[in-house]
Amino acid sequence: MTAMSTAITRQIVLDTETTGMNQIGAHYEGHKIIEIGAVEVINRRLTGNNFHVYLKPDRLVDPEAFGVHGIADEFSAG
Repeated sequence: MTAMSTAITRQIVLDTETTGMNQIGAHYEGHKIIEIGAVEVINRRLTGNNFHVYLKPDRLVDPEAFGVHGIADEFSAG
């Protein structure tokens, strides 16, 4: 019989969205983060603790990026 572990595993899962990504060269050079989200997970279960923020970029969102995340220039300019 094996002993059950009582260790608590805490993880923070992050997600970001950006104004786009370059096809050539440094992938994100010149692009900005426009959204950050995070959730807390303890022992592989969501705790309900979360974080979310939109950031105002100093550039327009590429059409390809809009197709991925749906965040329009008008929304993020605000």
